[in-house]
Amino acid sequence: MQIRELSIPDAYEVTPQQHADDRGLFTEWYRFDRLEEAVGHRLDLRQGNLSVSRKGSVRGIHFADIPPSQAKYVMAPHGAVLDFVIDIRVGSPTFGQWDSVLLDDKDRRAIYVAEGLGHCFVALTDDATVSYLVTDVYNPGREHGINPLDPRIALEFPLPAEELLLSPKDTGAPDLDAALEQGLLPTWEAARAFYASLDEK
Repeated sequence: MQIRELSIPDAYEVTPQQHADDRGLFTEWYRFDRLEEAVGHRLDLRQGNLSVSRKGSVRGIHFADIPPSQAKYVMAPHGAVLDFVIDIRVGSPTFGQWDSVLLDDKDRRAIYVAEGLGHCFVALTDDATVSYLVTDVYNPGREHGINPLDPRIALEFPLPAEELLLSPKDTGAPDLDAALEQGLLPTWEAARAFYASLDEK
């Protein structure tokens, strides 16, 4: 398993080793100990989610209040998605920037998204299936969104705009500047303090 930090601090690409023979293949797509080495603390996984999406479907940009927010370990067991992590932590050296990882059923990569970061993906195939392991249960009162079409963030979707499918909830979400003005965004200082508290456990 190879783990690489992305250009957004506290987000990681995980590439597992696949063992194939005439029966098929086997891979370890999640190893708590290897991820702990990279992240600095063990993940306290509390919920598993799964989504199935039509090609062109966009889900996100989503995030939750910190603390405790919700760290995510995401992979695509079927089909392909382009997965984005967006730094929305006010005061971060990469605030407003993003990075992406192709998640598919060939390389079987995963992405780790720390608490306080924004998360979004676009389905590149029909029936694109995404599995999420998360560190807290869903709490609608603490969940927020940013419009994935915000030109300031400028996510680069590899599909024509007319092929994108977005929910009214996501298109109705504020852009980054409005979310900042409304006080919805986490801060870099709060995120670092929360990560440090997890490192001490």
